[in-house]
Amino acid sequence: MTTHKRKKVVRYRASKTHGGGSMKKRRGAGHRGGRGNAGSGKRADTKKPSFVGRRFGKYGFNPRKNEISAMNLRHLEDSVETLVAKGVFTKSGDTYECDLSKIGVNKLLGTGKVTKKLNIVVERASSSATEKIEAAGGKVISTTTAHSQEAVQDQAEQAVSAE
Repeated sequence: MTTHKRKKVVRYRASKTHGGGSMKKRRGAGHRGGRGNAGSGKRADTKKPSFVGRRFGKYGFNPRKNEISAMNLRHLEDSVETLVAKGVFTKSGDTYECDLSKIGVNKLLGTGKVTKKLNIVVERASSSATEKIEAAGGKVISTTTAHSQEAVQDQAEQAVSAE
């Protein structure tokens, strides 16, 4: 078993100040805050920071925050074909259908252009994203407006049957 060998440098052989710089710097008890047990808050009654003397522990509210995992239309448009190959999107005719919660996205944002017809089920969508998809002939189904999973499925079936 190997033991830890102390380095020779730490012994400060032939070093007058032992790494303290000039001899003036570590001179006297002022460097140590006084002699013996002096100092340590006894030397001056200064204004203390506001957190001194406060109780330990947690207090206050820390509400759960809804984590938003967003995706822009530009990224969605670029990756439609690869998502079809992976089985996330389904293609029927010229329409692409997808539930974005399968890839961990819960909000659709409107940056980018839409050239394909998309039917998308997502938790939330910005108004610009909804307008662009509907202008391209697609549909956005928001799951936050629906109160149950059955209502979402009914909306999706109505969207498909309307075409």
